Amino acid sequence: MDLAALLRDPAPPLATVRDALDALDPAAQYAAIQACERAELNRLYELAADAPPIDAAHFVLDRGPLEPVAHDGWNSLPLPRAARRFQKVFARPEPGGPPRLYGYNEGDARKWIGPGYFQVVPTAGDPVFEARGAWVVDYFRVPDGPVPAGWPKVVPNWWGPQALVYAGTRDFMRRVSRHVSVGKPWGRFGALPFCFALVRRD
Repeated sequence: MDLAALLRDPAPPLATVRDALDALDPAAQYAAIQACERAELNRLYELAADAPPIDAAHFVLDRGPLEPVAHDGWNSLPLPRAARRFQKVFARPEPGGPPRLYGYNEGDARKWIGPGYFQVVPTAGDPVFEARGAWVVDYFRVPDGPVPAGWPKVVPNWWGPQALVYAGTRDFMRRVSRHVSVGKPWGRFGALPFCFALVRRD
């Protein structure tokens, strides 16, 4: 599937993109996403504004508390291809507290940047945030309770080299298809000029 070519079409219907991705297994979906560059991923985020709002189940399925679910990621940063691959790993917290998920970033860069912990929270009630996506990966917040066994140590995002990457950032998420979502980062001074896509591993 040539997803990049489809997204370069002047007006590709979101349903066409969704159905084409849903016809593939997750490995093939990830390969299709990796063919996309900045313009195509930005277009995907724009198209996904018409999708049903993303929800917690998209990130963690029906897994119980502290049962992680990994999503393979691809971003459009101007980096070597190997450095553009990553994972976001999500889990429900233990019961109690407001609606939220926990997560961190996995990949080769974690060894020298850090885990980039976050909470994923709904944007309902904030019209500005809601317009960007129904749930947001919020790096201003890190897990406030136990995390799954085997996850790295929880550290705040103002600490160490990861402050250069994650501090002051929020990624607004939109649904694309059954396995695929797309995110747009916002920093302290507005939207950043790139997007990323995630393919959930079931």
